[in-house]
Amino acid sequence: MAQELEHFINGKRVSGTSGRFGDVYNPATGEVHRKTPLATQAEVRAAVENAQEAFATWSHVPAARRAQVMFKFRDLIIQHMDELAELVSSEHGKTLDDARGSIGRGLEVVEFACGIPHLLKGEFTEAAANGVDVHSVRQAVGVCAGITPFNFPAMVPMWMFPMALACGNTFVLKPSERDPSCSIRMAELMIEAGLPAGCLNVVNGDKEAVDALLTDPDIKAVSFVGSTQIGRYIYATGCANDKRVQALCGAKNHMVIMPDADMDQAVDAVMGAAYGSAGERCMAVSVAVPVGEETANRFVDALAPRVRALKVGPYTDPATEMGPVITRESQQKILGLVDSGIEQGANLVVDGREVNLQGYENGFFVGGCLFDNVTTDMDIYTQEIFGPVLSVVRAQTYGEAATMINDHAYGNGTAIFTRDGDTARDFARDIQIGMVGINVPIPVPVAYHSFGGWKDSLFGDHSIHGMEGVRFYTKLKTVTSRWPSGIREGAAFNFSRGSDV
Repeated sequence: MAQELEHFINGKRVSGTSGRFGDVYNPATGEVHRKTPLATQAEVRAAVENAQEAFATWSHVPAARRAQVMFKFRDLIIQHMDELAELVSSEHGKTLDDARGSIGRGLEVVEFACGIPHLLKGEFTEAAANGVDVHSVRQAVGVCAGITPFNFPAMVPMWMFPMALACGNTFVLKPSERDPSCSIRMAELMIEAGLPAGCLNVVNGDKEAVDALLTDPDIKAVSFVGSTQIGRYIYATGCANDKRVQALCGAKNHMVIMPDADMDQAVDAVMGAAYGSAGERCMAVSVAVPVGEETANRFVDALAPRVRALKVGPYTDPATEMGPVITRESQQKILGLVDSGIEQGANLVVDGREVNLQGYENGFFVGGCLFDNVTTDMDIYTQEIFGPVLSVVRAQTYGEAATMINDHAYGNGTAIFTRDGDTARDFARDIQIGMVGINVPIPVPVAYHSFGGWKDSLFGDHSIHGMEGVRFYTKLKTVTSRWPSGIREGAAFNFSRGSDV
């Protein structure tokens, strides 16, 4: 019988009351092994009220003490790394090494949050005018919410709630209903680290829970990672309800391979970037753009046998290099787009549609697929596939490759492989993409820089984590003060320049 999961409210697990549940699968077997409660609007409201009550106290806790909680949480994540990785892999399907790596990237943000006393330092101007001092501070915004995707059930929540909490906010997390267990466990570890009950609540749910968060008057900021279609809705609805919103959305990431590139390095890079985590990453490379026919031929000839040799299997097999995709619906969508690529004239060099693993016949597996001679009007080029499918689009010149990237609706990440510094510098300066890699296939910034795309890949003014995260989870206050020193100058009826005050 499938295990029934719970919400996490006021420092403890609580059963759902809606009577509605979502199925949580083991993607390798296709079996339902857990069920997650889907919260009602009333349940979400209870979590928000709890967080609002906790905010009154937590926001006044000194930043140094909040940092101590983050230090303890960091240690607990490290101690429980294998347990958390198992939760991620059992519900998402990715390999244990991949799960540990993603938790490690989330942990970097926790470590950045440990420096919050320094990050919240304001500015001060002495004697901005006669006897007048000016200082600015950044203060918490209130109750914040996070709506996170299925592909990184540990990392993306850790990109949100540690920064929000360190800044003095309280937080309501709505993880993906497809793999929610890790979020619940991390909330328990936050309490163990010393976070007061109510500061971090987790409500499981679907659109009803999301809408409740977006319209709740006590939610002041909403952070979202997911598809562009849903991101547009999150951004529009949240803003219409007077919330600040950051919505990190879809992608179609190109990797340019110049004629002078180290081909072995480029092929190694694209193998991990295109097929790691079964391609279910917003920073996955899904389009390779070799420049010149000779470069393209060498690239495809070197890559194809590597893709054919990919070891596909369950996360429990240590030899597995790529696990299943998250659901049957995702599998069917990916296979349908592969079919459309063939119908529209692309050359399917490696066909991963027929994966049959003994004992895992009902799993949601898709093998690595490699298309060549893809054109920019094909569905496999225009749409985010979110699966292990790489499209090779041949460009005759560097200019053609750059124009192709700049003309795409998405602007999340891109990369170029070259030995030429001039080309790399021009690419980094002129390409209209938010995150750029030079001989780096997946340019996810380290935690003290900020993550975010351009165009249809980001809605809102702030990227996530780094200093952008601090700014998103705080609001600026500037204080101008005068302490009389016995000098009285009489009333002023004009708005003077600061130097005249």
